[in-house]
Amino acid sequence: MNDERIEALDKELSPESLNSTQGGDEMLSEIEEGSELYEHIRMTVDPGQQPERIDTFLTSHISNISRNRVQNAAKAGNILVNDKVVKSNYKVKPNDVISIVFSYPPRETDIKPEPIPLNIVYEDDDIIVINKQAGLVVHPAHGNFTGTLLHGLAYHFEQTHQNVENRIGYLVHRIDKDTTGLMIVAKNETAQAVLAKQFFDHSIHRRYNALVWGDFDENEGTIVGNIGRSQNDRRRMAVYPNGEQGKEAITHWKVLERFGYVTLNEYRLETGRTHQIRAHSQFIGHPLFNDSLYGGDVILKGTTFSKYKQFIDNCFKIMPRHALHAKELGFVHPTTGKQMMFTSELPNDMTMVLEKWRTYLKARNLFEE
Repeated sequence: MNDERIEALDKELSPESLNSTQGGDEMLSEIEEGSELYEHIRMTVDPGQQPERIDTFLTSHISNISRNRVQNAAKAGNILVNDKVVKSNYKVKPNDVISIVFSYPPRETDIKPEPIPLNIVYEDDDIIVINKQAGLVVHPAHGNFTGTLLHGLAYHFEQTHQNVENRIGYLVHRIDKDTTGLMIVAKNETAQAVLAKQFFDHSIHRRYNALVWGDFDENEGTIVGNIGRSQNDRRRMAVYPNGEQGKEAITHWKVLERFGYVTLNEYRLETGRTHQIRAHSQFIGHPLFNDSLYGGDVILKGTTFSKYKQFIDNCFKIMPRHALHAKELGFVHPTTGKQMMFTSELPNDMTMVLEKWRTYLKARNLFEE
């Protein structure tokens, strides 16, 4: 059995770890901060193992996971034995290789409803799709115990008299506080488990728009490099191109519009690591426009004229956040099996900044002529 991985998971999911508020940013683990909130475990059954139902076996071998959660994973097709999907009543045998993908349970079950405005673009009995505004934290964590999207969802469920499990949503992924755009939240464990498998299989369709510093020689490309917590600043993620640490991360980009000093790009994610687009963009020398955490909040390209500096400052004031928007989200509905696709227009602040760049570029071209 992969004892080292199981031991690490036990530590991450232990009550002491989940309830601790010590360490500040040290607690921003993949469970708390990761864009995808699920776990994949692969293990080999001991040679001396007696036949036992796999739901019972996994419950006894993985700490802090309930039998119900294992059974939901089985219903979603998330448990494989020797690369074949099995049901929860499968009897494990010696040397079986088990692979399981399961989603994390809600970390907070006593969230008090708060009247936080939410832009709900779709909702049914199993899922809710939200177009998140800038400045809204997705879930409670150190320094943000109130005022989160989950608090707003609890209020929405209460006001609409919905009998949602635990009164809050079941997270499968997240987007950063100052990133805008589409995200999906499940309303029950079964839907959460099915969506978690889609994220693990990379079958979720996600496209982002971002304004980044600099111009590109090519019209499209791919960034490959492991992403893990920075050793110098725990708030940031770092790229480890040689794979010495972190988790695999793959980002595809395509130029949408060029402004000379900045570029509007489309990004398609194969993986969903914390700050993936932000970290990968900075790694290739094109930080997101006004991304203070990754060095994009200063003039990186352009002229030294005072009017240009004033122009950039005005852009930063219009959009006092990094220029990243989750524009498209597609997935298979966890209950109906229907393909779902959603598109979100760019928010006003990002649209206004782009219009300023278009005007600036036009004026510069006229001057050069």
